[in-house]
Amino acid sequence: MSQSHIKVCTCSLIVTFILLFSAFSFAQSENTKLNTSLPLLEARHFLEIGPEISYIEYREPGIMSEKGLMYGVDAAYSYHNGVMIMVAGRFSYGQVDYQNSVTFNNIDDIIFEIRTLGGYDFKLSKSFKMTPFIGLGYRYLRDDMAGRTSSSGSEKGYLRESNYYYSPIGIEAVNVFENGWSAGAIIEYDYFWKGKQKSNFSTAVAGYDDVENDQNSGYGLRGSIMIKKQTARLFFVIEPFIRYWNIDQSEVQNLTDYGAVLEPKNESTEIGVKFTIGF
Repeated sequence: MSQSHIKVCTCSLIVTFILLFSAFSFAQSENTKLNTSLPLLEARHFLEIGPEISYIEYREPGIMSEKGLMYGVDAAYSYHNGVMIMVAGRFSYGQVDYQNSVTFNNIDDIIFEIRTLGGYDFKLSKSFKMTPFIGLGYRYLRDDMAGRTSSSGSEKGYLRESNYYYSPIGIEAVNVFENGWSAGAIIEYDYFWKGKQKSNFSTAVAGYDDVENDQNSGYGLRGSIMIKKQTARLFFVIEPFIRYWNIDQSEVQNLTDYGAVLEPKNESTEIGVKFTIGF
């Protein structure tokens, strides 16, 4: 995804948020006139879990790309009582195809992520609230080409492991409608603290050294739109989302056998939808 595309996506998310905010406010005003029995946004504990599916593309511009489908499970616990606290995690698995001058197909990829968030619920009406938040996150990606040979037979693959440490900073807006329906939007910027990229060259050729490269700069962007249905005991959510990372070139490791080794500038775009059930 190019920088111009990212700007367009970000602007689209902002416009979507503004439109939702306007629609929510208008609906709240009208609903208040017609029905004064709308539920309050009361303090509650929430526990939710469900599957997600996404399409991911990882690119090192001018060098290589990987793309494919991921299938995962999301889970989260949150508490709202003025202050908002959330702990959320996800696990995804899929197979991606690698391409530069050679190709590797059906590479096993795993993503694990855990996040803790804190914020405050600003209740702007009986049915509408906005929650700015900040937190800490960790993302692990395992890209396993170990034991594989390229389609041409000229190259051997190896295991790559990425570790990102970051702080989510964002805002969530939610409006409750009649008959148990609600809708919301989330916009988030991910402040990148540090990354560590491990290239396990020994999984390609026995005796080779493994290399770790530090990544010191970059950023992430996220956005999603939620539709929720509340029943007497459970609630159901559908949430289309986009997740984007842009990470700068890593520090260089100088090794006797390889010379200078680094992780190139790269970007990752993941677009998908998740479905959760909660109580």
